Amino acid sequence: MMTTFLAESTTEGSGNPLLNIAVFLVFIIFTMAVVMRAGKSTKEASDFYTGGASFTGTQNGLAIAGDYLSAASFLGIVGAIALSGYDGFLYSIGFFVAWLVALLLVAEPLRNVGRFTMADVLSFRLRQKPVRVAAAFGTLFVSLFYLIAQMAGAGALVSVLLNIHGDTAQAVVVGIVGVIMIVYVLIGGMKGTTYVQMIKAVLLVTGVVVMTVLVFIMVRGGMGTLLQQAVETHANSETIAKEGYAAEAILSPGMKYGGTLAKDLDFISLGISLVLGTAGLPHVLMRFYTVPTATEARKSVTWAIVLIGSFYLMTLVLGFGAAALVGPDRVHNAPGGANAAAPLLALELGGSIFMAAIAAVAFATVLAVVAGLAITASASVAHDIYAAVIRNGEATEEEQVKVSRATVVVIGILAIVLGILAMKQNVAFLVSLAFAIAASANLPTILYSLYWKRFNTVGAVCSIYTGLGSALLLIILSPAVSGAKTSMIPSLDFAIFPLSSPGIVSIPLAFLAGWLGSILTKPENLDHLQAEMEVRSLTGVGVEAPVAH
Repeated sequence: MMTTFLAESTTEGSGNPLLNIAVFLVFIIFTMAVVMRAGKSTKEASDFYTGGASFTGTQNGLAIAGDYLSAASFLGIVGAIALSGYDGFLYSIGFFVAWLVALLLVAEPLRNVGRFTMADVLSFRLRQKPVRVAAAFGTLFVSLFYLIAQMAGAGALVSVLLNIHGDTAQAVVVGIVGVIMIVYVLIGGMKGTTYVQMIKAVLLVTGVVVMTVLVFIMVRGGMGTLLQQAVETHANSETIAKEGYAAEAILSPGMKYGGTLAKDLDFISLGISLVLGTAGLPHVLMRFYTVPTATEARKSVTWAIVLIGSFYLMTLVLGFGAAALVGPDRVHNAPGGANAAAPLLALELGGSIFMAAIAAVAFATVLAVVAGLAITASASVAHDIYAAVIRNGEATEEEQVKVSRATVVVIGILAIVLGILAMKQNVAFLVSLAFAIAASANLPTILYSLYWKRFNTVGAVCSIYTGLGSALLLIILSPAVSGAKTSMIPSLDFAIFPLSSPGIVSIPLAFLAGWLGSILTKPENLDHLQAEMEVRSLTGVGVEAPVAH
């Protein structure tokens, strides 16, 4: 029976399942050893949340890249480009430009004002309890949607490696990934997670560089030759023919977005969400609390930009490489659909061993990002809701860490369940939903808090709940959840909102709600805190001193 299984797997282009499992186990054992060693020094809340702010700028830069370059960046974008060409590359552009927006607008001021979480900044000069609770809800939903994408990516990845086609078997894979993630975080906290992210960032960028070189060697030419071969492969594709596109459509806008007003608006909405979303992603912004000084924070940003920028440029080569060498038919029919393009390209380029190695790196990508998200969500519950609201600031650090660990288990289980429902969605698209929620719920309040003196508690609460509520409602009523073959619930159709991405509606609503809430109610009259926040955000003076009010 095992011989038959191996033969079928190899025939269908999944490599050697036993080899794939062996490489996976080696990688998991190695990273678990790193996490366990780091976990021995995780004693206080600051160790669990921020690694004791003990990392250098170079280390944190690698970790930021590890946090930001998720399964969406590798599996989702390569698959999107392989099937949709030009339109798929828009994800790469959006994700990279978004990082620059986060850097210029919020990264350093946020780091200078806060201690552990985004809510530290939002509540600095406002009333603590209502703002912290609202910010915690925003953080939890962003983290949860991001986790769903990583779980779906992991399910697709392992399903390709083991040639698993059944929904039940893929659901089991997602469950196993979720359990491993929970164990990573419970043992290692932020220190262990950061080390895994550093290792993963180096391996992922190295693997992508090697794949990029091999693509050009395989096509025996440069970018022009690669694009021409991609067009030729698309010309012979049944999948592309069924959709009614010409082979050359892969080089032009319109295969996924454009052609109708709804698709044009969907494209604009996606672009807005991607560009503005990163500046509201709590798990990325939280990384700036893991370095001791603003100088190290800036150094970490420099390293992150180099790695992230290089990576997204190379996704263009890998995406068209998958289109040319693997073909849309194999990608479309593989377990995981578009998310299978990258591992199938690795199999084409270097055989079973290379595919197993690249898949292990991609699996580490999922684990590292998932662990960072879980810590961010758990910190928000323990630090913002339990310690600041329920216990009125009197909770011990041991209590906070216990609550954090319990939160990791709960949110891990939720992510597993929702990840199973979302297995057929492109991972890059799923992450774009998390970006839309972040840009709607978090970014308006962050910008208002940092740059508008008139902003008050009512404005903050209105902005967060309006942005979060409208984004979630529009996602539920969109084709992403029902009404299409790739929807989370394909058997039902209540998609009355025609756009897949809600950002074009929910982001302006959040800004408007924050403005109206502030101008229609009385100012806070906390000018001394406003002045202190301004000085700290711009200079970093007093960054170690927590604020009590």
